[in-house]
Amino acid sequence: MTSSEFEFLIAGIPEKVRYLEEQGFFRDATCLINKILAENKGLPSMLKSRLEWEPERIERIRKDYALSRKQAFESLKKQIPDLTKKDFEKWIQKGFIECREIECETKIFNNFLPNLLRHNEEIKKRVKQPDKASEQTTKLIHRHIDTIIDKEGTSGSRYVETVKNRILMRLKIKPDAVPEGEIIKVWMPFPCKDPLQPKIKLISTSPSNYVLAPEDSLQRTIYFEKEAIEEEELEFRVEYECITCASRQKIDLADVRPYIRNELYEKYTSEQLPHIVFTPYLRKLAEEIVSEESNPYLKAWRIYKWITEYVRYALVPEYSTIECISGYAARNLRGDCGVQALLFITLCRISGIPARWQSGWFLNPNRPSPHDWAQFYVEPYGWLYADPSFGGHEKSVEKYHKFYFGNIDHFRLIANTDISSKFTPPKTHYRSDNVDNQRGEVEWEGGNVYYDKWNYELKILVHESITGISS
Repeated sequence: MTSSEFEFLIAGIPEKVRYLEEQGFFRDATCLINKILAENKGLPSMLKSRLEWEPERIERIRKDYALSRKQAFESLKKQIPDLTKKDFEKWIQKGFIECREIECETKIFNNFLPNLLRHNEEIKKRVKQPDKASEQTTKLIHRHIDTIIDKEGTSGSRYVETVKNRILMRLKIKPDAVPEGEIIKVWMPFPCKDPLQPKIKLISTSPSNYVLAPEDSLQRTIYFEKEAIEEEELEFRVEYECITCASRQKIDLADVRPYIRNELYEKYTSEQLPHIVFTPYLRKLAEEIVSEESNPYLKAWRIYKWITEYVRYALVPEYSTIECISGYAARNLRGDCGVQALLFITLCRISGIPARWQSGWFLNPNRPSPHDWAQFYVEPYGWLYADPSFGGHEKSVEKYHKFYFGNIDHFRLIANTDISSKFTPPKTHYRSDNVDNQRGEVEWEGGNVYYDKWNYELKILVHESITGISS
């Protein structure tokens, strides 16, 4: 079993504190937490750490649910011009629009809009301007997968359809986010060593001084420092080239062998607190899904198929506010790419299948975006890929649905091959994302600098085939 600095999340919180939080009485909850910490000198260390973290978690929940009814209505009306107040209130009552009570006021989830439109076809039909970029992305992916399938067996390698990407990433800190004269510390994600991206070349940075983490870092970063200047926006940037490829592996079930119980097997079939936890419920769920199957590849397939069938894609609050992500996914049957990937990893590990995390960016030339997926290990083939969120999106078309089990496209930028790993140099204060690192992290001597104090952007300057096949 391994754990992160946030393993204290498994301690939970006292029932009175939880009740106040669930009712939305955040100020009262914070006061009670401070009282417990002040009056109970013999608190178990894990519970003490959890309670010290909880006020920060509460503030992050506030920031995730920041929209008033009026703000959310006006935002939605821009998409649906004929929207009525009756429609809006009905969708809140039905749970289509995610909200919670905070200090006796209904507050709407910041990302309610894509969740509302993604799974409600009747509502989606009323949108004034449909998302054409999403349709273009689907067509792009389908053409790419079709090419891989059509050329299967011709290259002699599982790594195919190589492309060169030139990437520019910027991180801009808002004026006065940090007091003047203080040193701002920034960690930006940077591609790590991986068979999917065999060549990485740093082109330029600003500032010019930096610390680049080793290429085999589990969460690779490039680190900068800069002095804060009053009323000035501060920009950090990095530009690099990255060669990426797709992976396509044909599996012969008769060749699949039992595992050798070595260090790799033990590491990737173990719990990883607090998000990869073998709870009684998750153990029973894994047993129910896998049933009597004994072939490791088919066991993993059953898990992938179940997730893509029954766990609905939805944007979720920040990972740092969720106590156990795999449990959250299995209870709510919903979640984004990372939530689904962690559920897949957890169920695989429970079932004796080594599985691990990968994340970074989906390098879609039309609209790049942060993305997470998983890997699972099968003898004698090694590490294979599983992308439950992409597979769920493609579940109506069998060949595309099956592609994202065992294979992966060439639109991946990998910065992370594990969750919650230490940076180079280490971060001192709480991370904004204590699981993943796709946007970056910022801090100064006085504390962490959260997402509302800065912006980030990743641009694809070049995306071109180097195999003679245009993507």
